[in-house]
Amino acid sequence: MSELDVDGLALVAIVGMAVGTYVTRVGGYWLVSQFELTLRFRAWLRYLPGAVLVSLIVPDLVNGGPAEWGAALAALAVAWRSGNILYAMLAGVGVVFLLRRLPVIG
Repeated sequence: MSELDVDGLALVAIVGMAVGTYVTRVGGYWLVSQFELTLRFRAWLRYLPGAVLVSLIVPDLVNGGPAEWGAALAALAVAWRSGNILYAMLAGVGVVFLLRRLPVIG
């Protein structure tokens, strides 16, 4: 067997998830294009990604420890300073990675 052998079931699962993701994204764009969007609805849509991100992060902060809080603060500081969400996410991931490796915190 070579190093590139792929389990058939895993490949089907990956392709299935990719198709499902594509269909939901295209379906959402198609559905929104069928309606005339009001200014209020457009404003609501602008805030939706941030709300989803917060709903994913808050449970980890509530149940997390110093590493998670440190990562959140680092990400917040980088986002506020740079205005770049990618840099903020990278900073948060890097800080939580490093803090979890400390014997006192991890």
